[in-house]
Amino acid sequence: MSQPVFGRGRSLYVLVAIAAVAAACSGAADKPKAAGPNVWATVDGRDITSDDIEKAYRAAIDPAAPAPSDVEATGAKLSILDDFITQDLLMARAKALSIDVTGAEIESAYAERKRSMTDETFKAQLAQRGLTTEDMKRAVQRDLTVQKVLEKDVTSKIAVSDQEIGDFYAKNRSQFNLAEPQYHIAQIVITPVKDADIRNRLNDDAGSPDEAMRKAQMINDKLRAGAHFSDLAMDYSEDPQSAPQGGDLGFVPRSALDKVPPQLRDAVLKSEPGRVMTMSANGAQTLVMLIAREAAGQRDVSDPSVRDGIRDSLKQRKEQVLRSAYITAARNDAKIVNYLARRVYDAQGTLPSLVPAAPGK
Repeated sequence: MSQPVFGRGRSLYVLVAIAAVAAACSGAADKPKAAGPNVWATVDGRDITSDDIEKAYRAAIDPAAPAPSDVEATGAKLSILDDFITQDLLMARAKALSIDVTGAEIESAYAERKRSMTDETFKAQLAQRGLTTEDMKRAVQRDLTVQKVLEKDVTSKIAVSDQEIGDFYAKNRSQFNLAEPQYHIAQIVITPVKDADIRNRLNDDAGSPDEAMRKAQMINDKLRAGAHFSDLAMDYSEDPQSAPQGGDLGFVPRSALDKVPPQLRDAVLKSEPGRVMTMSANGAQTLVMLIAREAAGQRDVSDPSVRDGIRDSLKQRKEQVLRSAYITAARNDAKIVNYLARRVYDAQGTLPSLVPAAPGK
């Protein structure tokens, strides 16, 4: 569940929103109480306040983007509040299980989130959104705690048997019959122009051909030093589709590979798995890694890559279902009152006044 520090959209919200609610939940009483005017929801008597949601909202929007409409802003705040409710339940579960994180874990994760920025730049980014260093460290603590809760209550309970793998293969045998050779490829794309839609974890974007070349050299240096290609792709790739997947393009059939520029096609065909190639075109730089190649023909269930792929797919499906059921059950068992939703609905088409808190509050 680790998220980028200053990414776009909900990824930024997840990191900062967790911090914003920490103070509100840390000392709340267990019994229900009358809600004050700034309480937007209660969860088993614990308050989630308008300040919490406004802070998370300011973190979620792009200050350089056009201001959202009142309808868009209200919808976003309702969504943020709903996620806060789930976060609160998971933190309460962590307390019941005596789950905690160490100071060393917090410092390590915090350093990872800000590693691409100087302290001055990082603090300036925080100040722009009305946050402090301590807000961020509380965010990290809660993020890690929630991860541990989900690992204990969800992920650790999922198992995929050999029988399930065999049954899936038998029912989907044709999926593993390759009509032509396929090449498993990953990429890191660096463009020579700024792009407002960059979605890598570090929000890193080259702005000229020279910057793109220096960035490619820096990434190659990191690879030689032992960094993982997937981590670097998530941190630096400027391709919004593949960067979140660690640059992974999956298996590309030979017929599709024949349609890409000859330089790229030939590099892939002549490469060996694990090798990284860098190509330049029109000021852009592309780092391509061949992960594996598969010959045409029927792949057997005894093939480790087939078994591992089926196991991972089945495990992911089970985890999605179990996590959804787990969170739904937790919400069903809790006493939740969403005052903001009531206000919005009672307004009957005229949005209630949602006065934003001042930055830093």
